[in-house]
Amino acid sequence: MFASFFLAGFECATGYNVHGRWIDQVAATAHDRWMAEDYRLLRTIGIRAAREAIRWPLVDRGRGRYDFSSVAPAIDAAQEAGVELLHDLFHFGYPEGVDPFAPDFAARFADYCYAAGRYVAGRTDGVCTFTPINEPSYFAWAAGEAGLFAPHCRGRGPELKLAVARAAIRGVEAVWDACPRARIVSVDALCRVVAPAGCPDLAAQAVDFNEHVVFEAWDMIAGRRNPELGGSRAHLGVVGVNYYWTNQWEIGRAGVPLRDDDPRRATLHQLVEHVWRRYGGDVLITETGHVGDMRPVWLRELADEAERLLAAGVPLAGVCLYPILGMPEWHAPEVWTPMGLWDVEVDGGSYRRVPHAPAMDALREARERFARLGRDGFRAGQPARSVV
Repeated sequence: MFASFFLAGFECATGYNVHGRWIDQVAATAHDRWMAEDYRLLRTIGIRAAREAIRWPLVDRGRGRYDFSSVAPAIDAAQEAGVELLHDLFHFGYPEGVDPFAPDFAARFADYCYAAGRYVAGRTDGVCTFTPINEPSYFAWAAGEAGLFAPHCRGRGPELKLAVARAAIRGVEAVWDACPRARIVSVDALCRVVAPAGCPDLAAQAVDFNEHVVFEAWDMIAGRRNPELGGSRAHLGVVGVNYYWTNQWEIGRAGVPLRDDDPRRATLHQLVEHVWRRYGGDVLITETGHVGDMRPVWLRELADEAERLLAAGVPLAGVCLYPILGMPEWHAPEVWTPMGLWDVEVDGGSYRRVPHAPAMDALREARERFARLGRDGFRAGQPARSVV
Protein backbone atom coordinates (compact mmCIF):
# COMPACT_ATOMS: atom_id res chain seq x y z
CA MET A 1 0.00 0.00 0.00
CA PHE A 2 2.81 2.40 0.90
CA ALA A 3 6.48 2.54 -0.09
CA SER A 4 7.54 1.26 3.33
CA PHE A 5 5.88 -1.21 5.71
CA PHE A 6 6.60 1.07 8.67
CA LEU A 7 5.01 4.51 8.72
CA ALA A 8 5.58 7.50 11.00
CA GLY A 9 2.79 9.45 12.65
CA PHE A 10 3.17 13.09 13.65
CA GLU A 11 0.94 13.78 16.65
CA CYS A 12 -1.60 16.24 15.33
CA ALA A 13 -4.40 16.64 17.87
CA THR A 14 -6.05 20.04 18.09
CA GLY A 15 -8.88 21.27 20.26
CA TYR A 16 -9.65 22.49 23.75
CA ASN A 17 -8.40 20.20 26.50
CA VAL A 18 -10.00 19.33 29.83
CA HIS A 19 -8.95 22.73 31.22
CA GLY A 20 -10.43 24.60 28.27
CA ARG A 21 -6.95 25.42 26.97
CA TRP A 22 -6.27 25.33 23.24
CA ILE A 23 -3.81 22.65 22.12
CA ASP A 24 -2.14 22.19 18.74
CA GLN A 25 0.34 19.33 18.89
CA VAL A 26 1.85 20.06 15.49
CA ALA A 27 2.90 23.48 16.78
CA ALA A 28 3.74 22.19 20.28
CA THR A 29 6.40 19.81 18.91
CA ALA A 30 7.60 22.48 16.43
CA HIS A 31 6.80 20.10 13.60
CA ASP A 32 5.19 23.03 11.79
CA ARG A 33 8.60 24.75 11.75
CA TRP A 34 10.78 21.64 11.29
CA MET A 35 8.81 19.79 8.63
CA ALA A 36 11.61 19.63 6.08
CA GLU A 37 14.06 18.25 8.66
CA ASP A 38 11.49 15.87 10.13
CA TYR A 39 10.79 14.31 6.75
CA ARG A 40 14.47 14.16 5.91
CA LEU A 41 15.00 12.25 9.15
CA LEU A 42 12.32 9.74 8.21
CA ARG A 43 14.13 8.93 5.00
CA THR A 44 17.42 8.34 6.84
CA ILE A 45 15.76 5.42 8.65
CA GLY A 46 13.88 4.10 5.63
CA ILE A 47 10.39 5.34 6.51
CA ARG A 48 8.63 6.53 3.36
CA ALA A 49 5.06 7.14 4.52
CA ALA A 50 3.55 9.22 7.31
CA ARG A 51 0.30 10.29 8.93
CA GLU A 52 0.04 14.06 8.82
CA ALA A 53 -2.70 16.53 9.76
CA ILE A 54 -4.80 18.95 7.83
CA ARG A 55 -5.87 20.93 10.88
CA TRP A 56 -9.53 21.77 10.34
CA PRO A 57 -9.58 24.71 12.82
CA LEU A 58 -6.68 26.39 11.01
CA VAL A 59 -7.96 25.80 7.48
CA ASP A 60 -11.70 26.52 7.71
CA ARG A 61 -12.24 30.28 7.98
CA GLY A 62 -16.01 30.05 7.66
CA ARG A 63 -18.49 30.96 4.90
CA GLY A 64 -16.74 28.68 2.43
CA ARG A 65 -13.32 30.30 2.86
CA TYR A 66 -10.31 28.01 3.30
CA ASP A 67 -6.67 28.77 4.02
CA PHE A 68 -4.30 25.90 3.19
CA SER A 69 -1.10 27.79 4.01
CA SER A 70 -0.52 25.44 6.96
CA VAL A 71 -0.86 22.41 4.69
CA ALA A 72 1.44 23.36 1.83
CA PRO A 73 4.72 23.02 3.81
CA ALA A 74 3.86 19.45 4.82
CA ILE A 75 3.03 18.38 1.27
CA ASP A 76 6.13 20.10 -0.10
CA ALA A 77 8.45 18.65 2.57
CA ALA A 78 7.05 15.15 2.15
CA GLN A 79 7.37 15.28 -1.62
CA GLU A 80 10.93 16.56 -1.38
CA ALA A 81 11.83 13.66 0.90
CA GLY A 82 9.89 11.08 -1.12
CA VAL A 83 7.43 10.36 1.71
CA GLU A 84 3.78 9.49 1.03
CA LEU A 85 1.15 11.11 3.24
CA LEU A 86 -1.99 9.86 4.95
CA HIS A 87 -3.95 13.07 5.66
CA ASP A 88 -6.03 13.29 8.86
CA LEU A 89 -8.92 15.72 8.28
CA PHE A 90 -10.39 15.86 11.81
CA HIS A 91 -8.23 14.99 14.81
CA PHE A 92 -10.45 16.10 17.72
CA GLY A 93 -10.48 19.85 16.97
CA TYR A 94 -13.09 21.80 14.97
CA PRO A 95 -13.48 25.49 14.04
CA GLU A 96 -14.81 28.13 16.40
CA GLY A 97 -18.57 28.45 16.21
CA VAL A 98 -19.11 24.86 15.03
CA ASP A 99 -21.41 22.65 17.08
CA PRO A 100 -20.88 18.89 16.48
CA PHE A 101 -24.46 18.25 17.63
CA ALA A 102 -25.98 20.73 15.19
CA PRO A 103 -27.96 19.49 12.16
CA ASP A 104 -25.54 21.25 9.78
CA PHE A 105 -22.37 19.74 11.28
CA ALA A 106 -22.03 16.97 8.69
CA ALA A 107 -22.59 19.41 5.82
CA ARG A 108 -20.00 21.85 7.19
CA PHE A 109 -17.50 19.03 7.55
CA ALA A 110 -18.24 17.71 4.05
CA ASP A 111 -17.69 21.14 2.49
CA TYR A 112 -14.30 21.32 4.19
CA CYS A 113 -13.44 17.75 3.12
CA TYR A 114 -14.24 18.62 -0.48
CA ALA A 115 -11.97 21.66 -0.36
CA ALA A 116 -9.18 19.65 1.30
CA GLY A 117 -9.54 16.83 -1.21
CA ARG A 118 -9.28 19.22 -4.15
CA TYR A 119 -6.27 20.95 -2.64
CA VAL A 120 -4.36 17.73 -1.96
CA ALA A 121 -5.28 16.22 -5.32
CA GLY A 122 -4.01 19.31 -7.09
CA ARG A 123 -0.60 19.00 -5.44
CA THR A 124 -0.17 15.22 -5.34
CA ASP A 125 0.60 12.71 -8.08
CA GLY A 126 -0.98 9.27 -7.79
CA VAL A 127 -3.20 8.04 -4.99
CA CYS A 128 -4.22 10.46 -2.23
CA THR A 129 -4.98 8.93 1.16
CA PHE A 130 -7.33 10.44 3.76
CA THR A 131 -8.70 9.67 7.21
CA PRO A 132 -11.85 11.79 7.51
CA ILE A 133 -12.31 11.46 11.28
CA ASN A 134 -9.69 10.03 13.60
CA GLU A 135 -11.00 7.82 16.42
CA PRO A 136 -14.72 8.64 16.35
CA SER A 137 -15.33 6.24 19.24
CA TYR A 138 -12.64 7.75 21.46
CA PHE A 139 -13.68 11.28 20.55
CA ALA A 140 -17.33 10.47 21.36
CA TRP A 141 -16.29 9.19 24.78
CA ALA A 142 -13.68 11.87 25.54
CA ALA A 143 -15.78 14.83 24.37
CA GLY A 144 -19.28 13.45 24.96
CA GLU A 145 -18.93 11.44 28.18
CA ALA A 146 -15.75 12.42 30.04
CA GLY A 147 -15.56 16.13 29.22
CA LEU A 148 -11.89 15.86 28.21
CA PHE A 149 -12.24 17.75 24.94
CA ALA A 150 -14.67 20.31 23.56
CA PRO A 151 -17.62 20.33 23.62
CA HIS A 152 -16.91 19.02 27.16
CA CYS A 153 -20.16 17.09 27.54
CA ARG A 154 -21.23 14.27 29.80
CA GLY A 155 -23.90 11.72 29.07
CA ARG A 156 -24.00 12.50 25.34
CA GLY A 157 -21.43 10.00 24.04
CA PRO A 158 -23.82 7.89 21.91
CA GLU A 159 -25.34 11.03 20.40
CA LEU A 160 -21.88 12.40 19.55
CA LYS A 161 -20.75 9.08 18.06
CA LEU A 162 -23.77 9.12 15.76
CA ALA A 163 -23.04 12.73 14.75
CA VAL A 164 -19.39 12.12 13.89
CA ALA A 165 -20.19 8.87 12.06
CA ARG A 166 -22.71 10.77 9.92
CA ALA A 167 -20.06 13.43 9.29
CA ALA A 168 -17.47 10.79 8.39
CA ILE A 169 -19.78 9.29 5.76
CA ARG A 170 -20.53 12.70 4.26
CA GLY A 171 -16.84 13.54 4.41
CA VAL A 172 -15.89 10.38 2.51
CA GLU A 173 -18.39 11.22 -0.23
CA ALA A 174 -17.03 14.76 -0.48
CA VAL A 175 -13.47 13.48 -0.77
CA TRP A 176 -14.54 11.07 -3.51
CA ASP A 177 -16.17 13.95 -5.40
CA ALA A 178 -13.05 16.08 -5.08
CA CYS A 179 -10.51 13.33 -5.65
CA PRO A 180 -11.90 10.20 -7.34
CA ARG A 181 -8.55 8.42 -6.88
CA ALA A 182 -8.69 8.90 -3.10
CA ARG A 183 -8.03 6.03 -0.71
CA ILE A 184 -9.98 6.12 2.58
CA VAL A 185 -8.59 4.82 5.87
CA SER A 186 -11.16 4.68 8.69
CA VAL A 187 -9.23 4.91 11.94
CA ASP A 188 -10.53 4.04 15.40
CA ALA A 189 -9.20 2.83 18.72
CA LEU A 190 -9.25 -0.92 19.30
CA CYS A 191 -9.95 -1.55 22.98
CA ARG A 192 -10.86 -4.58 25.06
CA VAL A 193 -12.16 -5.04 28.58
CA VAL A 194 -12.34 -8.03 30.92
CA ALA A 195 -14.47 -8.76 33.95
CA PRO A 196 -12.69 -8.26 37.28
CA ALA A 197 -11.70 -11.42 39.10
CA GLY A 198 -14.59 -12.74 41.16
CA CYS A 199 -17.20 -10.80 39.13
CA PRO A 200 -18.55 -13.31 36.61
CA ASP A 201 -21.77 -11.29 36.49
CA LEU A 202 -19.86 -8.65 34.50
CA ALA A 203 -18.73 -11.10 31.82
CA ALA A 204 -21.74 -10.34 29.62
CA GLN A 205 -21.00 -6.62 29.89
CA ALA A 206 -17.43 -7.27 28.75
CA VAL A 207 -18.63 -9.28 25.76
CA ASP A 208 -21.07 -6.51 24.79
CA PHE A 209 -18.29 -3.91 24.91
CA ASN A 210 -15.80 -6.06 23.01
CA GLU A 211 -18.19 -7.28 20.33
CA HIS A 212 -20.48 -4.28 19.88
CA VAL A 213 -19.46 -0.98 21.51
CA VAL A 214 -15.91 -1.03 20.15
CA PHE A 215 -17.18 -1.55 16.61
CA GLU A 216 -20.17 0.84 16.61
CA ALA A 217 -18.52 3.69 14.68
CA TRP A 218 -16.92 1.38 12.10
CA ASP A 219 -20.27 -0.43 11.76
CA MET A 220 -22.09 2.87 11.16
CA ILE A 221 -19.63 3.95 8.49
CA ALA A 222 -19.82 0.49 6.90
CA GLY A 223 -23.63 0.59 6.79
CA ARG A 224 -24.05 -2.33 9.19
CA ARG A 225 -25.64 -0.15 11.84
CA ASN A 226 -27.92 2.88 11.44
CA PRO A 227 -28.26 2.33 7.68
CA GLU A 228 -30.18 5.60 7.40
CA LEU A 229 -26.80 7.34 7.64
CA GLY A 230 -25.93 6.03 4.18
CA GLY A 231 -22.75 4.16 5.00
CA SER A 232 -21.34 1.20 3.09
CA ARG A 233 -18.32 -1.07 3.08
CA ALA A 234 -16.81 1.22 0.44
CA HIS A 235 -17.12 4.20 2.79
CA LEU A 236 -15.14 2.30 5.42
CA GLY A 237 -12.21 1.70 3.05
CA VAL A 238 -9.08 0.41 4.75
CA VAL A 239 -9.61 -0.28 8.46
CA GLY A 240 -7.06 1.56 10.59
CA VAL A 241 -6.46 0.21 14.10
CA ASN A 242 -5.07 2.39 16.87
CA TYR A 243 -3.67 0.24 19.67
CA TYR A 244 -1.52 0.99 22.74
CA TRP A 245 -0.54 -1.00 25.81
CA THR A 246 -3.25 0.97 27.68
CA ASN A 247 -6.08 -0.35 25.50
CA GLN A 248 -7.02 -3.33 27.69
CA TRP A 249 -8.43 -2.95 31.19
CA GLU A 250 -10.90 -4.32 33.73
CA ILE A 251 -14.46 -3.04 33.67
CA GLY A 252 -14.64 -0.14 36.09
CA ARG A 253 -10.88 0.49 35.99
CA ALA A 254 -10.43 2.50 32.80
CA GLY A 255 -7.03 4.15 32.88
CA VAL A 256 -5.45 1.20 34.68
CA PRO A 257 -4.23 -1.10 31.90
CA LEU A 258 -3.92 -4.83 32.39
CA ARG A 259 -0.43 -5.92 33.26
CA ASP A 260 1.66 -7.28 30.42
CA ASP A 261 1.69 -10.72 32.06
CA ASP A 262 -2.06 -10.80 32.82
CA PRO A 263 -3.36 -14.03 31.23
CA ARG A 264 -6.62 -12.25 30.40
CA ARG A 265 -4.81 -9.92 28.00
CA ALA A 266 -5.38 -10.71 24.32
CA THR A 267 -2.47 -10.44 21.91
CA LEU A 268 -2.35 -7.76 19.24
CA HIS A 269 -2.49 -10.29 16.43
CA GLN A 270 -5.64 -11.83 17.93
CA LEU A 271 -7.32 -8.44 18.14
CA VAL A 272 -6.36 -7.30 14.65
CA GLU A 273 -7.30 -10.64 13.08
CA HIS A 274 -10.72 -10.32 14.71
CA VAL A 275 -11.17 -6.89 13.09
CA TRP A 276 -10.15 -8.28 9.70
CA ARG A 277 -12.54 -11.22 9.93
CA ARG A 278 -15.33 -8.79 10.75
CA TYR A 279 -14.76 -6.36 7.85
CA GLY A 280 -12.35 -7.99 5.39
CA GLY A 281 -10.08 -5.93 3.15
CA ASP A 282 -6.73 -4.39 3.95
CA VAL A 283 -5.88 -3.48 7.53
CA LEU A 284 -3.41 -0.90 8.84
CA ILE A 285 -2.11 -0.48 12.37
CA THR A 286 -2.42 3.29 12.28
CA GLU A 287 -1.16 4.09 15.78
CA THR A 288 0.98 2.14 18.19
CA GLY A 289 3.88 2.86 20.48
CA HIS A 290 5.21 2.80 24.01
CA VAL A 291 7.07 5.10 26.39
CA GLY A 292 10.59 5.37 27.77
CA ASP A 293 12.68 2.22 27.90
CA MET A 294 9.71 0.11 26.77
CA ARG A 295 9.94 1.50 23.24
CA PRO A 296 12.38 -1.09 21.85
CA VAL A 297 10.68 -3.88 23.82
CA TRP A 298 7.35 -3.02 22.23
CA LEU A 299 8.87 -2.62 18.75
CA ARG A 300 10.24 -6.16 18.89
CA GLU A 301 6.96 -7.53 20.20
CA LEU A 302 5.14 -5.56 17.51
CA ALA A 303 7.31 -7.15 14.82
CA ASP A 304 6.43 -10.60 16.22
CA GLU A 305 2.72 -9.81 16.20
CA ALA A 306 2.80 -8.34 12.68
CA GLU A 307 4.60 -11.40 11.34
CA ARG A 308 1.98 -13.65 12.95
CA LEU A 309 -0.76 -11.67 11.23
CA LEU A 310 0.89 -12.00 7.84
CA ALA A 311 1.46 -15.73 8.39
CA ALA A 312 -2.26 -16.10 9.18
CA GLY A 313 -3.15 -14.51 5.85
CA VAL A 314 -4.27 -11.16 7.26
CA PRO A 315 -3.55 -8.43 4.66
CA LEU A 316 -1.71 -6.14 7.06
CA ALA A 317 -0.60 -3.26 4.86
CA GLY A 318 1.64 -1.47 7.35
CA VAL A 319 2.37 -0.32 10.88
CA CYS A 320 2.45 3.35 11.92
CA LEU A 321 4.74 4.26 14.81
CA TYR A 322 2.82 6.96 16.63
CA PRO A 323 3.83 9.47 17.71
CA ILE A 324 7.19 9.45 15.97
CA LEU A 325 8.35 12.34 18.17
CA GLY A 326 8.12 12.80 21.92
CA MET A 327 5.18 15.05 22.75
CA PRO A 328 3.66 17.20 25.48
CA GLU A 329 0.66 15.73 27.26
CA TRP A 330 -2.70 16.99 26.02
CA HIS A 331 -3.96 18.03 29.44
CA ALA A 332 -0.59 18.91 31.00
CA PRO A 333 1.45 20.52 28.19
CA GLU A 334 4.34 21.25 30.51
CA VAL A 335 4.93 17.48 30.80
CA TRP A 336 6.69 15.80 27.88
CA THR A 337 6.20 12.09 27.23
CA PRO A 338 9.22 10.18 25.88
CA MET A 339 7.64 8.35 22.98
CA GLY A 340 8.60 7.64 19.41
CA LEU A 341 11.99 7.28 17.78
CA TRP A 342 13.11 10.80 18.65
CA ASP A 343 12.84 12.59 21.96
CA VAL A 344 12.35 16.34 21.77
CA GLU A 345 14.72 18.44 23.89
CA VAL A 346 13.27 21.91 24.39
CA ASP A 347 15.85 24.60 25.06
CA GLY A 348 14.49 28.07 24.56
CA GLY A 349 13.35 28.21 20.97
CA SER A 350 15.15 25.00 20.03
CA TYR A 351 13.26 21.72 19.75
CA ARG A 352 16.13 19.33 19.15
CA ARG A 353 15.28 15.86 17.83
CA VAL A 354 17.38 13.36 19.75
CA PRO A 355 17.22 9.76 18.52
CA HIS A 356 16.42 7.04 21.03
CA ALA A 357 19.17 4.61 20.06
CA PRO A 358 17.60 1.38 21.45
CA ALA A 359 14.34 2.06 19.59
CA MET A 360 16.27 2.86 16.41
CA ASP A 361 18.12 -0.44 16.69
CA ALA A 362 14.85 -2.31 17.23
CA LEU A 363 13.32 -0.67 14.17
CA ARG A 364 16.34 -1.57 12.05
CA GLU A 365 16.03 -5.20 13.14
CA ALA A 366 12.31 -5.16 12.31
CA ARG A 367 12.89 -3.64 8.88
CA GLU A 368 15.51 -6.27 8.07
CA ARG A 369 13.08 -8.92 9.17
CA PHE A 370 10.24 -7.65 6.99
CA ALA A 371 12.57 -7.10 4.06
CA ARG A 372 13.24 -10.84 4.13
CA LEU A 373 9.47 -11.31 3.89
CA GLY A 374 9.35 -8.93 0.93
CA ARG A 375 7.46 -6.35 2.96
CA ASP A 376 9.95 -3.51 3.35
CA GLY A 377 12.39 -1.85 0.98
CA PHE A 378 15.31 -2.04 3.37
CA ARG A 379 18.69 -1.21 1.95
CA ALA A 380 21.85 -2.33 3.69
CA GLY A 381 24.00 0.50 4.88
CA GLN A 382 21.23 2.94 5.72
CA PRO A 383 22.07 4.83 8.90
CA ALA A 384 20.24 3.72 12.01
CA ARG A 385 20.48 7.08 13.77
CA SER A 386 20.49 10.72 12.94
CA VAL A 387 20.69 13.80 15.13
CA VAL A 388 19.45 17.23 14.19
